Amino acid sequence: MSAENRPSFDGLEVGEVVAEREIELTRDSLVRYAGASGDFNPIHYNDVVAQQVGLPGVIAHGMLTLGQAASVVEEWAGPGNVADLQARFTRPIPVPNPGVAVVTVTAKVGALDPERRTARIDVTVDFQGQKVLGKAQALVPCA
Repeated sequence: MSAENRPSFDGLEVGEVVAEREIELTRDSLVRYAGASGDFNPIHYNDVVAQQVGLPGVIAHGMLTLGQAASVVEEWAGPGNVADLQARFTRPIPVPNPGVAVVTVTAKVGALDPERRTARIDVTVDFQGQKVLGKAQALVPCA
């Protein structure tokens, strides 16, 4: 990580929204992710199986959701500048057929460490007004 492509620590404020994006998930998104990740669990493509295990229908992959959230932070921080990322999966995202599940990702400065010149970025991932990731946080070294 070179300092010249990191975000500037100076001027950051706790509570500041640094990035926000709406993400649309479709059944096609899930198929592409399954192929890329090798996660072919039928709860991600078969409504009958998903409902048999108590889900409302096909749900998005948790790691797809986390990856999308991480990409929002990385767009702000710059490629390779997310030093740590963690979250808990707290709620599934049902993906209709046909249709789209719209997820909102908001990245906000949660804490600043002037000694280390790092920013803790709190990431909120909302679907239909409810958080789908708990305690989602990224650590970003700054210039």
